[in-house]
Amino acid sequence: MTTHADEAYPHRIRAAVLRQAGEPMKVETIRLKAVGPGDVRVRIEKTGVCHSDLSLATGKLAQLLPAVLGHEACGTVVETGSEVTDLDVGQRVILLWITPCRACYPCENGQPHLCENGSARAAEPHAVTEAGEPVYPGLTVGSFAEQTVLPRAAVVPVPDDISTEDASLLGCAVTTGVGAVTHTAQVAEGSSVLVIGAGGVGLSVLQGARLAGATTIIAVDRSEAKVEQARAAGATHFVLADDDTKKAVRGLTGKRGADYTFDCVGSARTIRDMWSMTRRGGAATVVGIGGKDEPVSFSALELFHFARTLRGCVAGSVDAATDMPRFFDWVRSGDLDLRGLVTGHGTLADVDQALDELAAGRGVRTLLSTGEPGRP
Repeated sequence: MTTHADEAYPHRIRAAVLRQAGEPMKVETIRLKAVGPGDVRVRIEKTGVCHSDLSLATGKLAQLLPAVLGHEACGTVVETGSEVTDLDVGQRVILLWITPCRACYPCENGQPHLCENGSARAAEPHAVTEAGEPVYPGLTVGSFAEQTVLPRAAVVPVPDDISTEDASLLGCAVTTGVGAVTHTAQVAEGSSVLVIGAGGVGLSVLQGARLAGATTIIAVDRSEAKVEQARAAGATHFVLADDDTKKAVRGLTGKRGADYTFDCVGSARTIRDMWSMTRRGGAATVVGIGGKDEPVSFSALELFHFARTLRGCVAGSVDAATDMPRFFDWVRSGDLDLRGLVTGHGTLADVDQALDELAAGRGVRTLLSTGEPGRP
């Protein structure tokens, strides 16, 4: 006998479910909602484990629970709604964690990455447990699962010559990091760039700085093990994060500080350090997501005297619907090396281990395979 609940949530899938912040996730069966007229159902092929997922899992960032985290992914369309006419079953797509509505003030004024409604789906259940509890999609996507359901506007088709592994990283880390350079800060050719944090986003910022033609590119990280990866991404110098970091950076920048600085950690301390390593009149960009309980202080005099610009960066200020083709071109030409970001592979059962690696500052990106290839 078919019930209303079966009709509303007909798709049984396996997913890594977070029930309590700070606790391990459990791979269990949940039921995805039915595909609406404007929706698509996507089988997740590859999904990256991002530092934002760690912040949600630990409770540093608020998350309705139970939830399926994961937002950086590439998958294959397995079902489309009746109003979706420009995507076919079998098409590979990148999943987007910000979906511009195209009607609010930011969307109509050239800032769709700041859409007032772009993250609303994170508070809307996209599934239920077998017991009928609502399940929420982390950062609107919920890709630590075999499948997910999203609006058509939340996916971007992937060309046949772009691999699924590369495409998955374009869902967050690479577009955020490169976009921070090319879109948010608009780094000038021949300039100096400082990047704090050599994780997935930080390494992408380094690649963006190289693409922009910066001549002095300084990576700062607490782990000396990141030296080779940072240099491969474009760093001309690597500075270990310690008590002498500021002195070393000034020595590499004519004692002025860098023209452009990027904090990819998001802590109050690293933001303040970035600010102090920015030259007078330079531009400092906060890329990492920090906690609401971490205030950063500046004196009124220093804000006046140093005349620096401090700004935040959401999703690299990128409009994926129109900007993604440029990223595809960079991948094709080899100007973007995405494989260098991947330091581990696993399945849904390995998600907690991947998060532990991030918390310890080891590795860069773990890519998870979430189900059986070809499964409908």
